[in-house]
Formats: sequence, C-alpha cells, structure tokens
Amino acid sequence: MSTSSPSVSVVVCAYTTERWDEICAAVESLRAQTAPVTEVVLVADHAPELLDRARAAFPDVRCIPNEGPQGLSGARNTGVQRTTGDVVAFLDDDARAAPDWIERFLDAYRDDDVIGVGGRVVPDWRAPRPTWFPDEFLWVVGCSYTGLPTERAEIRNPIGANMSFRRSAFDAAGGFDTAMGRLGKDAAGCEETEFAIRARAAVAGGRVVLEPASVCFHAVTPQRTTRAYFRTRCRGEGRSKAIVSALAGSEAALSTERTYVRRTLPGGVLRGLRALLTGDPSGAARAWAIVEGTLLTAASYALARRRTAPGS
Repeated sequence: MSTSSPSVSVVVCAYTTERWDEICAAVESLRAQTAPVTEVVLVADHAPELLDRARAAFPDVRCIPNEGPQGLSGARNTGVQRTTGDVVAFLDDDARAAPDWIERFLDAYRDDDVIGVGGRVVPDWRAPRPTWFPDEFLWVVGCSYTGLPTERAEIRNPIGANMSFRRSAFDAAGGFDTAMGRLGKDAAGCEETEFAIRARAAVAGGRVVLEPASVCFHAVTPQRTTRAYFRTRCRGEGRSKAIVSALAGSEAALSTERTYVRRTLPGGVLRGLRALLTGDPSGAARAWAIVEGTLLTAASYALARRRTAPGS
C-alpha cells in the first residue's frame, strides 16, 4: 500500500476541429481538478489546422502532433511517449472530467498491484435519448452500461473514454496496437481491451480496476442516437473483438462478454418485456434492441474470425 501519490499526466487525443467546443470543455475540466495534474498533453491526430488552433488557444497545454500512424492508438502512444507522469490518464476529446476525476483515480492507485484504473462514463445526451435505447448497450455510445460493477472492483479492461495506466505498465507491455483502434469516425475499437490484457500478462500480479467514483461525462450527439449508428457500432464491435481474439486468444478476449451475454442481456430483455406488460410500449423496443444488437455483434465477430482464420 503506497502512502505517496504518483504524479499524473493526462492525454487528450483529437482529430478534427468539428469537435472544437467539446475539446475546449475537456481542457477546462482538467484545469478544474482537485488533485494536481503534472501536465495535460493534447495530441492532434494528423490534423495541422487543429494543432495550430489548439496551440494558440491553450498556452498551458502541451499540444503536439501524432508522431505515429494515424489513428487513436498512434495518438495515444505519442501521448504516452511525450509525457512524464507516473500515471498516464486518458480523456476523450468529447468528454468532461468531474472535478475529482484524478483524485478518485489516485485513491485506487494506493494499492501497489493496481496497474490501471478506469472510471464511470456518464452519457451527456445532446438530443433526447431514444426510448428504445437499452442501458445494457450504452457501450455503443462509449459509456458505462448495465452489468459493470457499481463499486470498485477488478475488471479486464476500462472504457477508453475514461482510463489510466501506470507508466510501468507501458514499459512492460509496450503501447497500444496501431493495427487496432479508431481512425476518424470509424466504428472499430477495442485497442484498450487488447492493451489491458497484454499489460496484465506482462506485469506479474498486476490488476486493472474500475473506480466508479471517477466520473466523466461523454457527449452523445444526435448522430449517435440513430438506429443506423447503433447497428454500425455493434458490427464494429464484433470485428474489433475478432481482432483481439486473434491477438490475445478468445478466452481472454471474450471472458467479460460471455458473462454479459449469459447474465446481463437476458435480464435486460425480461425488464423490457415486463415494462411492456405494465403499459410501457417502449419496453418491447428496448428488448428487441438488445436481441438485435447481440445478433449483429455476434454475426460480425463470426464473419471476421472466419476471414482471419488460417487458410482463409
């Protein structure tokens, strides 16, 4: 049990000026932290106009270009390499950190075997939330979903919008795999899943935990509330999990998902149907969204695995 707090650097990766207002809100939330932040680094992902604008607007932030391959993984790796803190925290460019975000992370790092800490991601709806959208699928919009622990607990991997790792984990395991991760508006992801699996294997006894008290608020734009986006993200998740399975093995890659499918999703379907029986017609729509999302994700996973199988 450590008595002194590690230093913390925060990395924000951005790729477009279309999110300028969100980027400003993210930076402002980091300025208001109750615990010391060693530095804030904004990585512009092959976006020169964004980089110039950020350097002019944020004199207290180190604004740098992505020095690796284009995409979120390359940008995150650049951030890790250019920061100095004992812990590197990551906040999405369209998320706002609660004032005690870092303070809550640091409390979890008092345990020396904790190599990574994730937080709770609360949706900040920028349009009315669709009545058909189930809590079990809030991961579609990058937010915490039903089935995650509600108290501090060990997890396989954090949500990328709100996560941190000790620098020693990167020293031991390397960086995020640049063959994975989002590129612009692409629906793929899961690079934090693959990294967390690899880091836990590289650090004997290392644990990754969820600290739900460490909160950020993630913007959910109107475009992300459509059925089309829901389906696209489900398919993207299936493809991403297939890549993780190929790299880390299906047992590690799908351990959390198996519990989610067996326990969380059936409960969500039943809640939706009970709501229908008590007079809420949107309950049936939520139940169907769970079924549809599960089928789309599973089918996409199976197809991607078949394409990547030896001899295919």
